Amino acid sequence: MTEDKPRIGVAMIGYAFMGRAHSQAWRNAHRFFDLPLEPHMAVLVGRDEQRATAAAGQLGWGAVETDWRRAIARDDVDVVDICTPGDTHAEIAIAALEAGKHVLVEKPMANTVAEAEAMAAAAATARASGVRSMVGFTYRRVPAIQLARQLIADGRIGEVRQVRAQYLQDWLADADAPLSWRLDKEKAGSGALGDIGAHIVDLTQFITGQRLTGVSGMLDTFVTERPVAESFSGLHGTAGTERGPVTVDDAALFTARLDSGAPAILEATRFAWGRKNAMRIEVNGSTGSIAFDFEEMNVLNFYDATEPAVTSGFRRILVTEPVHPYIEGWWPPGHGLGYEHGFVHQVVDLVRALAADEDPAPSFEDGLHVQRVLDAVERSSAQHSTFTQIGD
Repeated sequence: MTEDKPRIGVAMIGYAFMGRAHSQAWRNAHRFFDLPLEPHMAVLVGRDEQRATAAAGQLGWGAVETDWRRAIARDDVDVVDICTPGDTHAEIAIAALEAGKHVLVEKPMANTVAEAEAMAAAAATARASGVRSMVGFTYRRVPAIQLARQLIADGRIGEVRQVRAQYLQDWLADADAPLSWRLDKEKAGSGALGDIGAHIVDLTQFITGQRLTGVSGMLDTFVTERPVAESFSGLHGTAGTERGPVTVDDAALFTARLDSGAPAILEATRFAWGRKNAMRIEVNGSTGSIAFDFEEMNVLNFYDATEPAVTSGFRRILVTEPVHPYIEGWWPPGHGLGYEHGFVHQVVDLVRALAADEDPAPSFEDGLHVQRVLDAVERSSAQHSTFTQIGD
């Protein structure tokens, strides 16, 4: 720490997959970017003290608490970073905001619209006292995604005519993959729809600068029972006999309309063999197109329909130049970034906003709208509806 860089204390609640990614970001953001505040990793919260202590030592946290309420009450905590299952988000976030702590919460923001509404209301009240909040839609911070948004805003593809977005994974395609909290509706809220579908809802809106206004959706659960974790032996072995119910969707498919009336087609599945993290989005406009696939996250494909046909075609842009978003903090051109860098950029944007006393984005209001989209998809699927309006 230097004299001209005051610290901002962070409490992180949860330390599994997302907690590890967030920890790496809090450790490194100020080492690669010139930040007005230096993040101080004050305390890690986990229910099991022994495991939390081991995680804190490995990930770089200064102290451990087993009760998130004690962490929120600490004087050395300014920001509460929530990396827990969705069923805990609302209670923790609202309590933190009421205690005067800034909040970063992982997506989806909540498990229900009612929870998200309560969180957004608490954020609005806290904002009046200078307390800020943000939802962790980290894919917004991929440089190629930022460039896509910039090109569309600059009119480089003309009027947006249609969008298609997919998020394809295969980690549940094996019918004997074990149960986890992500397959329990009480904890996760929904399955592929909320886990990865929330990302493409947010990206569709972020890239186009428009909101989804209505949907027609279909949800499917392909495997209704799975082995409990202790009895699992994998795809090439024999699963144990103890099994439990899957209470969430395995795949979500829906059509939608943007503010402008442009149609969108969105798909989220964790059953697409061979697709590890294929988050894809293509936007077709009146004078061009952009296309992105996270499995090639440093590349944006851009088509300019105004160019002569003799040389026209998709242009492969390697988004690693110093003029590209966020790249100035990293490596020479051509030295690509990875998954973890989006979380660093998230911390960079959050810390800069807090230092400037500005609202970071995406806001809790943005997260609430995504929650309303997810809810509309669920209602449409349950009612076999051709179109379900998204409420305000």
